[in-house]
Amino acid sequence: MSSQDHAGILLSHSPDGTGYKLLELPPEVLELLESQDCPTLTLHPSPTAALLKTPAKTYSLRQKNTSNALILLSPTSNSSDRDNVRQEISQAAAGLAIIATVHETVELVPEADEAAAAAPKARGKWHEKFARAR
Repeated sequence: MSSQDHAGILLSHSPDGTGYKLLELPPEVLELLESQDCPTLTLHPSPTAALLKTPAKTYSLRQKNTSNALILLSPTSNSSDRDNVRQEISQAAAGLAIIATVHETVELVPEADEAAAAAPKARGKWHEKFARAR
C-alpha cells in the first residue's frame, strides 16, 4: 500500500490577533505555583524592569529575543464555523491552524535585593549619553 495516497495534515495560517509571550519560570517559582497552598505573587514597577515578588524572592522580568520562533497551533475541523477562511481552504479534513508566532521570551532573573533593583547601575559615560536617547 502506497503512503503517497494520504493527503497529509492541512496547515493554515490564521492568526487570532492575540499577542502571546512565553514566560520562562525558574524551578522554585514553578514549585510555588504547583503547591497546594500557592501564595499570591505580585508584579511591581521599577526604573529598569517589572519585578515579580514571591514571599521569599524578587525576580526581574527581562525580555529576550530568540532566533528560533515558537509557533502556536490550534486544531481545526469542518464543524467549526469560527473562521470562514479555514472552511474555504479545506472542506475535506481536519487540520492545524497557526494562530501565532512568538519571537520573544520573558525570563525571570533573581534580584539581589530591592535596593539594587531600584537603582540602575552606572555603565560609563558612553552608555549614559546614548541610553537617555532610547
